[in-house]
Amino acid sequence: MSAAEPADRVAAVGDELPPFTAVADPEHMKTIAALLGDPNMIHLDPNVSAALGFGERVVNQGPINLGWVHTMLVRWAGGADRVRSSRFRFRDNVFGGERVVAGGRVTAVGSGEIECEVWLDVERDGVVVRAVSGTAVVARVGRA
Repeated sequence: MSAAEPADRVAAVGDELPPFTAVADPEHMKTIAALLGDPNMIHLDPNVSAALGFGERVVNQGPINLGWVHTMLVRWAGGADRVRSSRFRFRDNVFGGERVVAGGRVTAVGSGEIECEVWLDVERDGVVVRAVSGTAVVARVGRA
C-alpha cells in the first residue's frame, strides 16, 4: 500500500502504517506551554528538569506526543473524521531535541472499521524506547 492510497482499499492484518517523524523542538514546547496554560517548568527550563532527575533537557508535553501519533493515523486513514477512537499509555518521556517516529500496525479489519496498534518511539543512546503505546479504530472509506 502506498502512502497515497486510502487505508482500507488494501489494508490487511499485519500491515505497517506509514511512519511519521518529528523532532521535539524546545522552542515549540514553549509555545505549546503558553497555549495550554501549562506552567510546569520541566517543559521550559533544562535546569529544573535536571534538578528533578530528567537530565539537562526539557521534557516534551504529552499532548504533543499524542498529536504526532494522531497525525500519522489521520494521514493513513484518509482524514480526521475517520478516527473513531484511540487509547494511549504514556510509557516514557520525550526530551527536547529527540527525533521521534510514530507508527502503527493493522490488527483487525472489519466490514466498517480497521483496528490498529499505534506507538511513538524515540531512539535514545542507540536504543529504541517506546514513549507511547496504544490502540486506535478508524472507519473504512465511505463509512465515516
